[in-house]
Amino acid sequence: MHALAAADSGNSNFLIPNGTFIVEVLAFLILLWLLGRYVLPRINKALEDRQEQIRSQFEASEKAQHDAAEALEEYKQQLADAREEAGRMREEAREQGAAIIAQMRQQAQTEAERITASAHNQIEAERQQALNSLRTEVGSMATTLASRIVGEALEDPARQSRVVERFLAELEA
Repeated sequence: MHALAAADSGNSNFLIPNGTFIVEVLAFLILLWLLGRYVLPRINKALEDRQEQIRSQFEASEKAQHDAAEALEEYKQQLADAREEAGRMREEAREQGAAIIAQMRQQAQTEAERITASAHNQIEAERQQALNSLRTEVGSMATTLASRIVGEALEDPARQSRVVERFLAELEA
């Protein structure tokens, strides 16, 4: 075998390519052309689509984050407004409560004064009635007593009235 290999090696020049090498290079170039013509554009398109999809998702994520930040600010503002409104409502309720209490006190004071005045008027009327009743009874008793003491009848009403008035004046003095 060495002899055959030595005989072949003597005839061939390594700088001149043999037929299989040319076919292999040609097949490689065709395969390279086919890959560049049909496969690489599809791969590049898929990569570009994927990059665009990632970019749009990233933009959507940024927009959602921005919207969430705006919503948070709006929520915080509404919360602050609600707290301020609640504080104002509490203050108004306190003021209204104080006004109602003052009004009720005033009404109670007015009612108490009216009741007191009514009671004083009623007491004064009853006092006058009792005084009149007492004058009548005392006058009647005084005229009866005076008639018995003096021994003459005091039937004259004008005379009775003068005697009673004089008697009561002496009692009051």
